[in-house]
Parts: sequence; C-alpha cells; structure tokens
Amino acid sequence: MSLDLVWQYLLSPAFFQGAVMTLLITVCSLFFGVVMGLVLALLQESRFRAGPVLAFFYLWLFRGTPVLFQIIFVYNVLPSFGLRFSAFTCAVMALSLNEGAYMAEILRSGLQAVRSGQRTAGMALGMTQGQIMRKIVLPQAARIVLPPMGNQMISMLKSSALVSVIAVQELLLIANQTASASFRYFEALCAAGIYYLALTTVFMIGQAWLERALDPKKRKKPALSLTERLLRSSSPQ
Repeated sequence: MSLDLVWQYLLSPAFFQGAVMTLLITVCSLFFGVVMGLVLALLQESRFRAGPVLAFFYLWLFRGTPVLFQIIFVYNVLPSFGLRFSAFTCAVMALSLNEGAYMAEILRSGLQAVRSGQRTAGMALGMTQGQIMRKIVLPQAARIVLPPMGNQMISMLKSSALVSVIAVQELLLIANQTASASFRYFEALCAAGIYYLALTTVFMIGQAWLERALDPKKRKKPALSLTERLLRSSSPQ
C-alpha cells in the first residue's frame, strides 16, 4: 500500500470530477424523487379512485424491479421509441423514478402521522385545503419524515455508483478505470472510499442540522457549555 499514491489520487482532477458528478447525480435524483414521491403520496390520499390505483401500479413496478434493471432499460430501450437522452440524463431519470417509489411511502407515512384534528382546526379557521396542507400538515410531516429521508439520501449516494454501467463518469467508474490502468486497485478504491465517506458525512451533518432547525424544542433550548455538561453529569441523581 502506498499512502502517497492514495493522496495523489485524492488530489487528482479526475477523482474530484468523479466525486462532483456523483454528488450532482445524487442531488438531482433526490430532488426529482422527492417531487415524484410527494405526487404519489397525495395520489394515494386522493378521494378519486384512479389516484390510488395509479400510485399502487407505480409502486408495484418500480419497487418490484432492480435499480440496475431500470437504469439499463431507460438507457437502452427509450432510444427505440425515438427518445434519446445523454447518459447523465438517463441516469438521473432512472434513479429519480426509482427513488420516487420509496419517497412516496415515506411521505405518505408522514402525512398520515399528522392528526386529523389539525386539519379540522385549520378548516375551522377558514383555511383552504391548500393552505392547510402548506401551513399545517407539511411542516409537521417534514419533522417526521426527515430521518428516513436522510437514510434514503445516503442510500441514493451509494446507488449512484450503478450508473457506471452506462458509462457515466462518476466516482466509482473513475476509480475502476484508474486501477485498471495501473493495477493499483487498493489505492484507487481507498481514494474513492474516502470521497464517499466525506460526502456521506456532509449529508449526515446536513440532516442533523435540519432536524435541529425543524424541531421547536431544540431551537428554543440553548446549547450547554462543556463545563455545564460536566457538572450535570457529575452531579448526584
């Protein structure tokens, strides 16, 4: 093992560009996946019969087939129907469609967790359904769904490595190409692993910050100093 070579890979433009591509794929797929998931969650709660049926079919299709299958299908089958997109667009499209199915269940559980009395109180105040959803339901549901959404975010970051099969120049493909040229797989994969851990750490910190920002109890509670924490831990119960 050569630590100098690992450091060289970490600072190389190719690995940095691969990490940026991985981050871009993850963020774009998460954004469209959340939008799709919210639409599906609202369809499941719709009073029209066609809404839950369409949502069930979507969930059955995209949760029942592997992500890798969906990526290859979008990239290879859509051109036969005259729909040609770049490899990056196909990757984001496939990952977003897959992520939407899982986000739908997470968001639906969050929406159902808000008590019906909250909606009734909003109606009593003369609020419209849109205002109730925007000002009452969604803010409360956001605190509930944030932890599982954080898990999905990290899972999406790791799933983005699958798009290497359609030649998207993301981090894992760059590492594999570099290792194949030099036969230094250990160093190349270590460098890629460090990038993945760094990106995952950033997501985890962002999730913790959002949880604190959305929790009114944590916002109002002042942070204890180190001395106060030590005194509290040493005091008799």
